Amino acid sequence: MLFHTEGTGLPHTAGEAPALHDVQNERDGRGIEIDRVGISNVKYPVLFDDGDVRQHGIAEAAVTVRLPHDQRGTHMSRMVALVRDVLSHFDPRAVGSALKEGADSLDAPALYMDVAMDVATEVRAPASGITSQAVHRVTFAMQWHDGRICMDTSVMCVVTSLCPCSKTISDYGAHNQRSEVTLTVTGEGDAAYALPIRALVDLATSCASAPVVPLVKRPDERVLTMQAYDNPAFVEDMVRDVSTACRLRGLSHRVSVRNLESIHSHDAVAVLSG
Repeated sequence: MLFHTEGTGLPHTAGEAPALHDVQNERDGRGIEIDRVGISNVKYPVLFDDGDVRQHGIAEAAVTVRLPHDQRGTHMSRMVALVRDVLSHFDPRAVGSALKEGADSLDAPALYMDVAMDVATEVRAPASGITSQAVHRVTFAMQWHDGRICMDTSVMCVVTSLCPCSKTISDYGAHNQRSEVTLTVTGEGDAAYALPIRALVDLATSCASAPVVPLVKRPDERVLTMQAYDNPAFVEDMVRDVSTACRLRGLSHRVSVRNLESIHSHDAVAVLSG
């Protein structure tokens, strides 16, 4: 027996699911293109593997597209499927094909995907040699447009900084504090993943008065304290040092440093792009 699906005029057989009207695919007559529309705050399991670091974790993702002026809506379920497909084995060196397929399935002229996760690297204490894991916040801002991929890769590292002014004017000692160094590098095409995470961490932490080490013994504390005292640095020094290292590698970059000041009620900040 045949029935007619309400609102479509399409027949269907008893026991079969009726054909459902695709509202998102309707034409829109207002003539206004939307810059970005999609989903955000999608938490999903991730296997991160860039050929150097391989780790499981939980990532937070967002997917948006540029919506043409004559299209009423986009297909957000397909975006969730794209998150699933990309994060099941997330290799930032080879994400371009997945983004292209996602843009094709969404019939979108441009697609944007942001992924944030924690990535750990091994740290060795300077005197005892004990190893521990330092955790860094890593983000990927990926774009697919005009047939090419562009990606910003960012890492936030925690280091120790010691104030040069405090050291100079004090009879003994100097104030020091933890500092947050965020380094972003930009790549395109085959070089979209401009630098592996471990190398980014090394660049970002190279400006520090001393490293932050999760697990230390007393001999390590002694070494780290004296290392910081011997290498004082302002936020201005730190952003310039990281930027210089990036320029020598020919990297398009942005670096920011925030000192969580220990004797002031404010933070000290510096930002530099190159």
